[in-house]
Amino acid sequence: MSRIGKRPIEVPAGVSVSIDPGRVMVNGPLGELHQQVPQRMKIEQADTAINVTRPTDRGDDRALHGLTRTLVANMIEGVTKGFERKLEIQGVGYRAALRGTSLELSVGYSHPVVIEPRQGISFEVPTPTEIVVKGIDKQQVGQTAAEIRQVRKPEPYKGKGIRYEGEYVRRKVGKRA
Repeated sequence: MSRIGKRPIEVPAGVSVSIDPGRVMVNGPLGELHQQVPQRMKIEQADTAINVTRPTDRGDDRALHGLTRTLVANMIEGVTKGFERKLEIQGVGYRAALRGTSLELSVGYSHPVVIEPRQGISFEVPTPTEIVVKGIDKQQVGQTAAEIRQVRKPEPYKGKGIRYEGEYVRRKVGKRA
């Protein structure tokens, strides 16, 4: 068994990890997550650390080793700190508002677009041009943020639309007379 290049995952106080063959469950202050993991990977818990080892050094086992380790590490980080993804809205009259738990977007269509949050996801709107997607599951947070961005992707001529915070949109020159 080799563990080349993969360090153990530290488990903070207040987090409990339950390991079954092919399944890992993590319970912490912010909630509970469970994840299917490849059964070939050997996951062991020792005191305050979790070790993931692979059976061989073949390419597919090395890839699954890194994936499994990252999935477990993200679950532990999610139940302790949580994840958030920030989006920016640019365009004249484009804005977001919170209606109960739903997100209402006015982004140039004839009607407002209402987005319902998934289980375990919450929205914040600090200003009308900023959206913060929060949750404990990294994949769900990223997927929800991608679906919000999909409502009105940033266009290359004026840069209007919904973009991730810090995202660079390559601008094009318009037509010339």
